[in-house]
Amino acid sequence: MSGVTLTKAVKKYGDLEVVHGVDLTVEHGEFCVFVGPSGCGKSTLLRMIAGLEETTDGQIAIGGRDVTAVDPADRGVAMVFQTYALYPHMTVEENMGFGLKMNGHPKAEIEAKVSEASRILKLDQYLKRKPKALSGGQRQRVSIGRAIVRGPEVFLFDEPLSNLDAELRVDMRVEIARLHKDIGATMIYVTHDQVEAMTLADKIVVLRAGHIEQVGSPMELYANPDNKFVAGFIGSPSMNFVEGLASSGAVVVPAFGNKAFKTDLALPSEGTPVTVGVRPQDISIAPAESGAEVDLTEQLGGVAYTYLICPTGERIVVETKGVEAPASGSQVWPSPAEDALFLFDAETEKRLR
Repeated sequence: MSGVTLTKAVKKYGDLEVVHGVDLTVEHGEFCVFVGPSGCGKSTLLRMIAGLEETTDGQIAIGGRDVTAVDPADRGVAMVFQTYALYPHMTVEENMGFGLKMNGHPKAEIEAKVSEASRILKLDQYLKRKPKALSGGQRQRVSIGRAIVRGPEVFLFDEPLSNLDAELRVDMRVEIARLHKDIGATMIYVTHDQVEAMTLADKIVVLRAGHIEQVGSPMELYANPDNKFVAGFIGSPSMNFVEGLASSGAVVVPAFGNKAFKTDLALPSEGTPVTVGVRPQDISIAPAESGAEVDLTEQLGGVAYTYLICPTGERIVVETKGVEAPASGSQVWPSPAEDALFLFDAETEKRLR
């Protein structure tokens, strides 16, 4: 079994602590995605698992074996980097088999493993080409193939799609998802792109400033975020946040015309500010003589994202059908679905439940 367990894992650079006592279990065969803004510690955590960064305190285990102080080459992991790091003078098959060759594996074994990896990644017809004759997506497939031939217990991906254009990123997401399905290996994947996280992961780990904010399946985090940070990070476009005021069994929201939305949640004392969250697809709009002003609309064909300036000055985005998108400068009345509101403590940002 090739699960990964981190127990109170800490990383310090001198007196600066950047990973703060992380506890996490990635089960055998899971596709786990570390996601969060730049500087949150996700790549550092991945490199700690790989052994490329020393773990200052705590323990890392792979397949039940303590590897905290084990050399990277002996951990049973293979890492795919943001840059392809291919040897330009070698062919595809030479690049894929180079690591095995350097470790003294027999030629026949190398050929067999390269052949199997190229079949999985649909690289058979490119084996004699050199990297300069490949597209960006093909080069990244070669770097993934180089990891596959090693037969690792765990695959580690450090933002592998960030250098690709938008269309290639979509194609490669599908390729990586298919690869995980075909080989069933444990995979840990780092990205700042929550769309990648939602589409690839069995389990998402949301990080902020070296701490884990929440762990769960994509839909668990989407439907049941623990705090405002997770709610705003998971989902595209992001959740809208506006100010509300606690009332008797309700929340009054000035941005939506001071409407009182009933709730059974335990609210702070009357008049206390709360943060109200609502996703763009849970707000309907109707033409109005006065209301929210349409700032601009992103037209995507089947759907459109309309950005509104509420009378309070707060800005929100609403998802509509493409043909129903209002014109810039017009006035509309936004109405959120009452059962779709998320409420957060205005100070702690924790979800009110």
